[in-house]
Amino acid sequence: MDVMPQQDPESRRPPEPSSEGPHDSHDPYVMPAEGATAVPPPPPTLRTTLRRAAFGALAAGVLLAGALVAVPDGKDDRAKEPGPVERAEAAATAGSPASLSDLTALIGDRQKWVEAHPGDAPSWATLGSAYVEWGRRSADAAYFGRAEEALKRSLAEQPGERGNGEAWVGMAALANARHDFLAAKRWGETVRKQEPKTWRVYPVLIDAYTGLGDVKAATAATEKFGELRKGVPALARTADLYRGQGWREDALATAREAADHATTPAEKAEALHRLGELAWERGEAEEAVAQFDAALRTDAGHHASLAGKARALVALDRTDEAVATYQTALTKLPRPAYALELGELYASLELDGDAKSQYEKLGGLLEQAKAAGVDESLVRARYESDHGDPAVAVELLRGQWRKQHRSAAVADALGWALHRAGRSEEGLEYARQAVETGVRNASYAYHLGVIERKLAQYGPARRHLEEALRTNPAFSPLDAPKAREALETLGEPPPGGPGDMQPPPPPPPAPEPKREARPEPKQEPKPEPKRESPKPEAPAPAPSQTAPAPSKAAPSSPAAVEADASKSP
Repeated sequence: MDVMPQQDPESRRPPEPSSEGPHDSHDPYVMPAEGATAVPPPPPTLRTTLRRAAFGALAAGVLLAGALVAVPDGKDDRAKEPGPVERAEAAATAGSPASLSDLTALIGDRQKWVEAHPGDAPSWATLGSAYVEWGRRSADAAYFGRAEEALKRSLAEQPGERGNGEAWVGMAALANARHDFLAAKRWGETVRKQEPKTWRVYPVLIDAYTGLGDVKAATAATEKFGELRKGVPALARTADLYRGQGWREDALATAREAADHATTPAEKAEALHRLGELAWERGEAEEAVAQFDAALRTDAGHHASLAGKARALVALDRTDEAVATYQTALTKLPRPAYALELGELYASLELDGDAKSQYEKLGGLLEQAKAAGVDESLVRARYESDHGDPAVAVELLRGQWRKQHRSAAVADALGWALHRAGRSEEGLEYARQAVETGVRNASYAYHLGVIERKLAQYGPARRHLEEALRTNPAFSPLDAPKAREALETLGEPPPGGPGDMQPPPPPPPAPEPKREARPEPKQEPKPEPKRESPKPEAPAPAPSQTAPAPSKAAPSSPAAVEADASKSP
């Protein structure tokens, strides 16, 4: 069984020195003797030998005394600095990310170990989980196949029912990396049922529930993880939960706390990246660039921050820098979503040839992912909806919905694909569902506003288009200008608010009769009765110049009429 990576991380290390003696003629590190040094010296005399022995004994005594003074208990108090393998293992134990260099060292170490100890189930599980993490963070889906083989080998040596829960957790993480969230849920819940207090299972369950759109289960898993494993990992997961529910202030405060308490460079970079994402979603592009730069300074291997920085540079109209940064990000982390973003940036700059070439590269990345068992239907559907065949996008997303992948992202994409395919009424339901999750995503609000405008729901359309631009004025180089154009087309709302919020207009008043057609009968003047102080009433409208028609209610006295007339201007 081949579980070795295409490029063995161990091969990146310098060659180890030979363990044989320095006089081995085959040792490449021993220089050959040259000139006079090649002739062996004559043997020393007896007197010289005795003098050297005495001097050696004296020196040994001095060194021994010094050693006893320096280390009275015979032990070295200096702590050994952990190496890359130990750092990677410590990060995994803490539930934190390891740096790519440390992860490389861990993979090489476990590869060597399982070659010599093929029956070590825990080491196979560690190697499989490390492959998953490497494949996820390098966007090299080929590692997922190797991860599956290593994890299956671990389970063959020791089944999960006999205590090999680590391999089950690794299988759940692998399913999440392949976007098979239903399988990840099943693996994770199996572990939780057998070992409910194992904190390692909850991160994979959180990812699975989030991918399935089960907010209630994801919330419960996040809370349980926080109970079992406090610290930066729990803070990070809590911040992501708040972000997904649209609680911006809570997400920001928790993410800052995670960044403040992060200790390792990889952990710190991940926390800074999260702050950059939150700043970008708020439309604060300069703050986002600063946070992404800080993440890259902390850990140069955090390549996702390159793509985040490129996105923010577009918002700042620094498009040349953005293109270069996107290209660097794709070289180091070739994720299909980044390729789609760069293609749309080219299209917004009217570089149609570059956009077409980029979309072709996107197609190649999607094919590679499919061959490795990774489901990238969501990214492909987004491409098809706006740049290809919307009917294909609808079919892809229907398949996701049938697999219970019902996150806000899938609901939004399905609603938009249906609209682009000419089925706006059906798409409206899904677009609303995405926005009603509470997540502050400008693209979701934009899609819903466009669909409502198409269906002549102008009040809600105006409200959601304004929300998209208020959330992030530069959320997309292609769609943000379209959102502003759609708002201008809708125009300003009617005075007092949208028309659908106004009460129905009152019926028109009855026409007043002419005096000549219906003269009033003469009435004898009556003495004005004593009047008490009236209670304050709302002012009555001024009477018209012509007398009103007699009302069925009790007629007013002439004095009252005269008093009312005196109040008129």
